[in-house]
Amino acid sequence: MFENFTQRQITTSEAVINLRHAGDGPPVLLLHGHPQTHVMWHRVAPRLAQTYTVVCADLRGYGDSSKPPTTPDHEPYSKRAMARDQVEVMRTLGFERFAVVGHDRGGRCAYRMALDHPDQIAALSVLDILPTAEHFRRADMSFAMGYWHWFFLAQPYDLPERLISGDPDAFYLRRGKHMFDEAALAEYRRCFTDPATIHAMCEDYRAGAGIDMRLDESDQKAGRRIACPVQALWGLKGPIDRWYDVCEVWRGWANDVEGRGIDCGHYLAEEAPEETLAALEPFLAKAFERISL
Repeated sequence: MFENFTQRQITTSEAVINLRHAGDGPPVLLLHGHPQTHVMWHRVAPRLAQTYTVVCADLRGYGDSSKPPTTPDHEPYSKRAMARDQVEVMRTLGFERFAVVGHDRGGRCAYRMALDHPDQIAALSVLDILPTAEHFRRADMSFAMGYWHWFFLAQPYDLPERLISGDPDAFYLRRGKHMFDEAALAEYRRCFTDPATIHAMCEDYRAGAGIDMRLDESDQKAGRRIACPVQALWGLKGPIDRWYDVCEVWRGWANDVEGRGIDCGHYLAEEAPEETLAALEPFLAKAFERISL
């Protein structure tokens, strides 16, 4: 995996971010979901690197990135804090403006980055998510049953940590592991069996149910919208397709929105890499045609 990619750790003002990068061309940052690492892009990143400079980074708290101490309001694990890390990473690599593609929790960091740092984000693609506030505001019994882990992981320290640590595989791989490459799965296991990572991932969800939700609500009240082109992709076999008009929800947050469902479950880049690339490549090409980096 990741042949011809360079692995590097970059120290930002708040964290140390682990990443791999390769390619030459307009910059594209790829951000992973829970409970994965940047390795989730192994079927997509090499192809994108034929056209773009591709950066695959571990979010703070995940993989081999650092796990900063938390605070009572969980701000160090807010998507705003994660976004600050990634903007600094890209600047260190020489990129003041770039496209970002985020899956799951990485998508939440990505859209927060687009809201907080509009001058840096040229295009945004979000995979299998809606804005955090939209999920919580629209929550009903179906959502609570399907997304019960949101409420479990957000419980106060250290109940979730202790229960997960008893059998991390049973919790993190409950959706099944058949869609994951064996080498990728080994990497995920190496990381999600680390107690520090388990705690950091719980902090991510505690932040989601608190400060992230409040930031989303504040932006909506202020009329702040995502300025760059937005692409929403989602799995047709997952609950998002059944519960929401995905593009219509994102149009409440951005003026330029396109997207479609892909015939797979939640893990688009690993379950359906060719279909995911077939959607991503024209979107990125069109976005970079509009701007001069």
